Amino acid sequence: MNSAAYQAERKNQTRVGYYRGGQLFSRWVRTSDKKLVANKTGKRPGTIIIDTKARRLYYTLPNNKALSYGIGVGRPGYTWAGYHRVSMKKEWPSWTPPASMLKRQPNLPRFMKGGPKNPLGARALYLGSSIYRIHGTNNHASIGHAVSSGCIRMHNNDVKDLYKKVNVGTPVYVR
Repeated sequence: MNSAAYQAERKNQTRVGYYRGGQLFSRWVRTSDKKLVANKTGKRPGTIIIDTKARRLYYTLPNNKALSYGIGVGRPGYTWAGYHRVSMKKEWPSWTPPASMLKRQPNLPRFMKGGPKNPLGARALYLGSSIYRIHGTNNHASIGHAVSSGCIRMHNNDVKDLYKKVNVGTPVYVR
């Protein structure tokens, strides 16, 4: 058997196994990194704050609380800061890589319909009229790292949770 994969579930983790050269390898990968924390952002409830240096996304709640989620951010040269509002929400979004990404990675597909193999994962929150999104991922190990082309990646379980809480028009601060 050259390659095969299996998954086992436990709280906030998935066990991913694979065969390489006839030998079985496996590891646990986090599938959620949500925490309830004090709101130290100074922003009103219902706001998203993305701290790219800390690699955390905060969703502010009443009573000076916030939900904190682990995120993957833009790799060096692809990080950005600013203000947007959520302009659109999609479940299992399709993906069309922008021309700049295709130029860097010409072997990418030109289009990928939504689903578990899609790099945008289970949900996407579109930010203003920009090409940036807060979205899930098909690569849980990328969370906590600077790996994207500027989008904010979340564990699929976490982006599903956030997706239920936010509306179009939700303010998003990226710093």
